[in-house]
Amino acid sequence: MSKRVGLYFGTFNPIHVGHLIISNHMAQHASLDQVWFVVSPQNPLKPKASLLADYHRLTLVRIAIEDNNKLGVSNIEFDLPQPSYTIHTLVSLAERFPDHDFSIIMGEDNLNTFQKWKNYEQILEDYNLLVYPRVESDENLTVNTSAPSEFLDYPKVTLIDAPLMKISASFIRKSIKEGKDVRYLLTEPVSKYIEEMHFYKK
Repeated sequence: MSKRVGLYFGTFNPIHVGHLIISNHMAQHASLDQVWFVVSPQNPLKPKASLLADYHRLTLVRIAIEDNNKLGVSNIEFDLPQPSYTIHTLVSLAERFPDHDFSIIMGEDNLNTFQKWKNYEQILEDYNLLVYPRVESDENLTVNTSAPSEFLDYPKVTLIDAPLMKISASFIRKSIKEGKDVRYLLTEPVSKYIEEMHFYKK
């Protein structure tokens, strides 16, 4: 029997409790055996000063989830050509793990622009999309429900009633830079690592 794995893509800069709540909810309530965090690499052509090095973000995810065997992490995109496209990642994962059945976990806001994804028709044909509610913007607390009906009605698209999270990694980085206490937005091991490494201070 295939192992059912949900793929949760992102830079995780840093990984915070919002990411962990969503991923664990999916692992528990979306008929998955595991959820893997797929850490996106720094684009060498468009480096961002605010983005931690790939290795450090991967380490932060690993220490955040080390006590939960329903959660995993993948650095597969680190070895793929840049810019990386989801379809290329999915094909590479399918080749490496032929006995796994992969689904994509995404926020409802991403579903609105899904038609802009490279080879989105192929993704819809071959993979399940597990969609969680997400706030439209930092200024607006209303849920974005304007996803195109052709995607919402597609048999492989499933809306999951996950907790609505309004936690921003950019807000956490800004708060750390300003010397604010963010202890409840990060797990203790992640917070400790960030503090020891003096990340986001500049």
